[in-house]
Parts: sequence; structure tokens; C-alpha cells
Amino acid sequence: MDTARDIARSGDGQVGGPGLLPLLDADHFHEECGVFGVFGLDQAAAAVALGLHALQHRGQEAAGIVSFDGEEFHAHRAMGHVAGNFDRPDVMEGLRGRVAIGHNRYATTGASAMRNVQPLFAELAEGGFAVSHNGNLSNAMALRDRLIRRGAIFQSTSDTEVIIHLIATSSQPTLLDRFIDALKALEGAWSLVCLTREGLLATRDPLGFRPLVIGMLGDAVIFASETVALDVVGATYLRDVAPGELVIVDAAGTRSMTPFPPQRPRPCIFEHVYFSRPDSQSDGLSIYEVRKRIGAELAREAGVEADMVVPVPDSGTPAAIGYAQAAGIPFELGIIRSHYVGRTFIQPGDAVRHLGVKLKHNANRALIAGRRLVLIDDSVVRGTTSVKIVQMLRDAGAREVHLRIASPPTTHSCFYGVDTPVRSKLLAAQMDLEAMRRFIGADSLAFLSIDGLYRALGEPGRDHAAPSHCDACFTGAYPTRLTDQEAQEPAGQLALLAAQ
Repeated sequence: MDTARDIARSGDGQVGGPGLLPLLDADHFHEECGVFGVFGLDQAAAAVALGLHALQHRGQEAAGIVSFDGEEFHAHRAMGHVAGNFDRPDVMEGLRGRVAIGHNRYATTGASAMRNVQPLFAELAEGGFAVSHNGNLSNAMALRDRLIRRGAIFQSTSDTEVIIHLIATSSQPTLLDRFIDALKALEGAWSLVCLTREGLLATRDPLGFRPLVIGMLGDAVIFASETVALDVVGATYLRDVAPGELVIVDAAGTRSMTPFPPQRPRPCIFEHVYFSRPDSQSDGLSIYEVRKRIGAELAREAGVEADMVVPVPDSGTPAAIGYAQAAGIPFELGIIRSHYVGRTFIQPGDAVRHLGVKLKHNANRALIAGRRLVLIDDSVVRGTTSVKIVQMLRDAGAREVHLRIASPPTTHSCFYGVDTPVRSKLLAAQMDLEAMRRFIGADSLAFLSIDGLYRALGEPGRDHAAPSHCDACFTGAYPTRLTDQEAQEPAGQLALLAAQ
């Protein structure tokens, strides 16, 4: 994760340099990390590599693994995907030991550098300590400035490094006490898996913004950002790490403690909309089934006469299936996605930049020509990709294109571990519904209501007095203080609705 200075970025959405795929993906939110940890398994690093591969969608910029063999720590970090970096025998043979942790990273603009690739590792007074972090610390810049004034020397621009320095400077007697002391200074979102000489530490922030689950593979204990990573290594899902819980795994066994005052959890609702893989479970719910229910709610709220329902693949597909089933309209693959676009395919100039969408998505012309389409996408951020896809369908002969979005309008930036543009770049923060429709060029446009989203989760609607999830990107109701952002925003500009 990156410090608040990096998070308060220009909002251009480009990731990892000028390759083509960042341009294609710039109109989606991006989860910034995936974490995985194993204790008590021969060749633990191999299992971590498999787990990270299953979590590749959560971070595609870089990956790393740190292992411990009982005597020494071993590490390998690399830019790029897990495949190609952790399928090499020379790399994996060096990651010895029966305990290991790993991390997938999605970097924000200006922060794509090896020094930020996790797990971060440091030699502390109590021995080696490695940490993998999913989330974002909303007071990282304030903590960093305070630590630097006290003499700390930072090696990265990652907010995760703040945790290491807080541990190192704590006056508590043991590493566990120092770790807890450090956590109590943090604001914002964190799901952490940490490696020490004794074993693993895994914890979530008290509101549980980012997911973290526990599984078993024989006698081995496994932590992962999503249940799909447990499936890939053959592990059995036990339960979620509870918000505010700290789980310690060492030679004595597994134990749990809750070092924070209890709070009402607020897990990220966007995990259900887009981030998690559809074959995962989150908050005890099937992601795939929730997305189908989202589509069904959208059909009930904003149905329209049409000949077929077409998803923007792949993220819009489950919602489109649910919409089609509820509306009684055929579901068709009117857009075909290429899965073979590399992250640095070409460096586009102005002459080819507009062709980018067709490289990733192409209209199924023979199917859609002359038809009325309901086009389903998961969200709209800047709206630029929607403009191109709608035009692509019209160019392929679609008679009508009715755009339906399987989430409410995105009106606010996220400060809890999701790479989002600044608010001035969000289409729904700048335009009303009709202006957005005209900008995108659709015949009609509708978003799922916030109550409809909660109904898809099995609730009657959003409890405005006590919502069950963090939905700040849709409502502006940030559930924690945003210390760093408050220091940067003009007074009164940032909507802080912590009571909600």
C-alpha cells in the first residue's frame, strides 16, 4: 500500500508504466493487494505461490514470498505476475522452510518500484519480521512524519513500512506486545499476515474492511484474502478472521485474542460487486450468487424492453445472468473478451489509443446487429470505457443500447485500500443521471439503488442508522477518521460521516 501522498495522486489511473492494458483498465476500481500465509507445511513457499496465483486478480503489478526454515529467512520479490516469477525451480528451491507468507501488489501511479514490493522484511531486536498488508492506513502520512522526526529512516513509500517502525520503536516487552502496540496506533484498513521466527500473526482491523480467511490443509494452517485461494491448494475453509481479531500460530498451536475494543464491523461492500472472484465466498455469502441477485434487483428496479442481455465481460457476467433470468430476456455473449492482452503489449500513441477497447473487447456483430440490448457492467468510474463500448456496439449494428450498472453511482473516493481516482475524476460526482447518459451515449442509463444492493446481500435495505458494510464510495459515509486526507482537503470539503 502507498502513503497518503501517493494516494492523493493525479487520478490518471495508469499503473506500472505506459503499457496498453493500464489504459484499458483505467475505468475500473482496483483492489490493491492479496495476501497468503502457510504454517506447518513442507515446501510452504510452493503453496504460497499457488495461493498467490489464485489471488492474482487482487494485484498484478508485483509479487513476493518470504519463508523461514527454522534458522534463516529467505525472500524473493519481483515485478509482474506470479507466473513467470515463482514457477522457476531456482527461485522456489531457495524459498526453504515449512512457514511462508506472500503478497500480490497493485501499485498506484508513481509507486511501481521494487522497494515497495511486499512482503516487507526487517531485522528487529526480537529477530526477523516480515509483513504482507491488504488495505490502506488513513493516518500513514501523519505516523510517518512523526517517526521520521524521531530518527526513523524509511526505505519505501509504502504505508506498510510504518507498521515495522512502530514495532521497532515500541517500549513493550515482547514482539507480540510491540505488534499490538503498533496496531493500536493505526487508522483505516488492514488485513495483515506476518512472519516471525516463532510463526505467523494474522489480523484484521476492528471494522474488517478487507477480507481474510483461515483454512486447514492437514495439520497446516493457512491464511488467505479469499476462499478461492484455499480451494486452489486443497485446503478446507474454517472461518473468517473476525474484525479486530489477532490469530497467533506457532509450535504451541493456534490461539486467538481481541486486543481492540469491539466495534460494529463494516466490511467493504465492493468485494461483492467487483473485487472478489465469483468462486469465492465473502461474509459467508457466495460472491457469484450475490452478483446474480444484484442483477435480478437491477431488472426489477430498472427493467426495459429489449431483445437480449449482454454483459461487459468478465466482471458484468454474473449480474447479467441474474438480470436476464429475472427479466425473462435471453442472455447472450454480445461482447467477446480477449484474455491474451499483456500488460505492456505496446506503447500507444494517439493514433492507436482509441483502438484499445477493441483489443480487449470486441462486439459479436452477427449476434447483435439490429437488436435492442441491455448492456450490464459492474460499475462506472470515469465513464470513458462505457463510452467506447456503447459506441462499439452501435458500430456493430445494435439498434438500441440500454446501459444498466450493477452498483449505485460511484460518487466518492476510497481511502481503505482501493485504487480510485480523486473525486473530481468520478463521473457520477460531476454529472446527474441524464448528463451521464448523454456523455456515455446510451439510449437509457440506470444504476442499482443502494437499497437494492443491500437487498442482494439478504438485507431489507440499507440501515442508514447502522449500515452493515462500508459503502463510502457510494454514499460518502466514511466509517473512520481520515487523518491524512483531512490535512490535505480544504476545511469542510471532505464529507466525514463517521457516525454513519
